[in-house]
Amino acid sequence: MLPKAWRWLEDYSNAKERLVIGLISGTSADGVDAALVKIFGRQPEKVETLSFTTVPYPAEIRETVLRVSNDGDVETLCWLSFALGEIFADAALKVVKAAGLKLKSVSLIGSHGQTVRHLPPKSLSSQIGTLQIASPAVIAFRTRIPVVSDFRTKDMAAGGQGAPLVPLVDWLLLRHKRKNRIALNIGGIANLTVLPAGSKASEVFAFDTGPGNMLIDGAVRHFSEGRESFDRDGEWAKRGKVDKNLLLWLMRHPFLSQQPPKSTGREMFGENFLRQILEQAAKRGLSAYDVIATLTAFTAASIADAIKKFVLPKIGKIDELIASGGGANNPALMAMLQEQLPEVSIRRSDEFGLNADAKEAIAFAILAHRTVMGLAGNLPSATGAKMPVILGSITLPQ
Repeated sequence: MLPKAWRWLEDYSNAKERLVIGLISGTSADGVDAALVKIFGRQPEKVETLSFTTVPYPAEIRETVLRVSNDGDVETLCWLSFALGEIFADAALKVVKAAGLKLKSVSLIGSHGQTVRHLPPKSLSSQIGTLQIASPAVIAFRTRIPVVSDFRTKDMAAGGQGAPLVPLVDWLLLRHKRKNRIALNIGGIANLTVLPAGSKASEVFAFDTGPGNMLIDGAVRHFSEGRESFDRDGEWAKRGKVDKNLLLWLMRHPFLSQQPPKSTGREMFGENFLRQILEQAAKRGLSAYDVIATLTAFTAASIADAIKKFVLPKIGKIDELIASGGGANNPALMAMLQEQLPEVSIRRSDEFGLNADAKEAIAFAILAHRTVMGLAGNLPSATGAKMPVILGSITLPQ
């Protein structure tokens, strides 16, 4: 018999359906995305999204996250992890309220946390490690719900990149018997999952392609002096002209030619790289709009280049590209991507029952479920790990 504190695990395992919350803040570090889902079956076999919300970070917290991600001290990491735990817990409470449900009806929370440093194999650093903060103990205590967290470290312990972890969920929810599909998520970093027609999980492969919204957002904040944090509806990019020479310089970034599996983050495409870009742009006399148009083109071109270089040689053609993440809401970016991939049908994940803004939060709810069910949450073909492993650590509320 399980100890009293763990009896919820038996109830969870035997249930036909469960309510699970997924929480994540991505590399853009602008707030917490929270999704409440109903999960059916063991794998699971079906997932229904009940509600989704985003809780923005206060300006001071966001600035601290960005600063710590570049050059953090231990004391700041300590208090910031607790502060983020409170914000993540608040997001969990709000997403349940938005669904009109009681908190006690929720069985589990999956919290990816906030990445402040990611040093995978083959990165710019000679060291290997990863750190996501937002104290799971605080989240569990505030909500009285068990929390699964620290998803990336087990994959890295098994020799993987620790990312991307969403590909298994892409395979569960978006694979097709006859169509070759790519699931593309454009967050701060862009990553894709290749789903060959009729594929087994072991045949799926995935990797980060490079920057998504990270450089665009950073440039908008710079030129607007902090008044704006992203290029809403692609309006900045639409008013500018792509500088071909700057784009060529950007496309020579060594990460783009690195063979998958590979992952990246703010360490490679964050503030330090943006400063180099702004210096190059100033030398060329580019306007703010030209810079943002060129960075938008860089995101589109790097995604398309990755598909042409690493995907098409393996599977021949792509029938559908299913886009999600904040970048899917940028019409200028999506138009540039379609221009780069004229033969591919580009669709939003909403058309397949997955809210484009909520997809990654949904994914970590599902990965938390798999942890509790004793199922692997990584795909070695995506991360480069030596074997499938059960991800995460479980924190009980008492």
